Amino acid sequence: MSQENETQTWVSEFILLGLSRNWGTQVSLFVLFLTMYLVTMVGNLLILFLIRLDSRLHTPMYFFLTVLSFVDLCYTNSIAPQMLAHLLSARKSIPFRSCVLQLCVSLALGGSEFFLLGAMAYDRYVAVCHPLHYTVTMHGGLCLGLAAGCLGAGFMNSLMQTVLTFRLPLCRKLINHFTCETLAVLRLACVDISFNMVMVAISGFLVIMLPCFLVLFSYGRIVAAILRIRSAQGRSKAFGTCASHLTVVSLCFGTATFTYLGPRSASSVEEEKMVTLFYAVLAPMLNPLIYSLRNKEVMAALQKVLEKFRDNR
Repeated sequence: MSQENETQTWVSEFILLGLSRNWGTQVSLFVLFLTMYLVTMVGNLLILFLIRLDSRLHTPMYFFLTVLSFVDLCYTNSIAPQMLAHLLSARKSIPFRSCVLQLCVSLALGGSEFFLLGAMAYDRYVAVCHPLHYTVTMHGGLCLGLAAGCLGAGFMNSLMQTVLTFRLPLCRKLINHFTCETLAVLRLACVDISFNMVMVAISGFLVIMLPCFLVLFSYGRIVAAILRIRSAQGRSKAFGTCASHLTVVSLCFGTATFTYLGPRSASSVEEEKMVTLFYAVLAPMLNPLIYSLRNKEVMAALQKVLEKFRDNR
């Protein structure tokens, strides 16, 4: 086969190696991930429905939770359906343009989620440290601006990384991953990728560490403010308003920092797959469960809906 034909084959599609080559393992993974995907869809749609329906949840905190649930829905749908289909397929192929689109969209939504968690930490900081000025500070225009800025920053970073990745000459079409992920695609390049790796590191710092610093600063101030509260009941209530968000933040930033900003190892390829699974499947499923099970207002809204449903029967 000529070099020209090889290039044409590469341009037309990629082959994903997936998570396993054992058929039994693939079927088991399909059942597991399908269950998680359905829980993710139901959980996030339920959060959106409850916040929309209950006027008591029309606050800045739940506005950001609405955006987070929407991002989670889009993120998991950019990866999970294809992954599920490939688990039952003998040939795990993806067209070139679909690969570009998948990388761009998933990277944008993943980055946006980190920025959103930073914005949510700022919201909790204002609520706890400046409660009398909360409604004035966190007005609708600021909330919309922060949400738009988070999404815009995520998509700008993704666009840059996607262009830098796919402008490279790629010599192979076998991607050792179950999705089109930046580092997995970069390994296909037949030229030096040092510049791209530097840009990935810079991008990781901006997208992961900057929001993380904002979260640490916000919660440092929050803890200091809570400790000054004399009433034990007041301290408990203040901690309760932040517990759900802090749980999600710890999961997301802890995993990303350990994997992408930690030392590289020989098993880094498999670690990358596990991290992608965490953000594409596990985190979107856990977010609504954490927020609903640990949040009295959300549970009260759900109880109200269930009571209305029973009364109408």
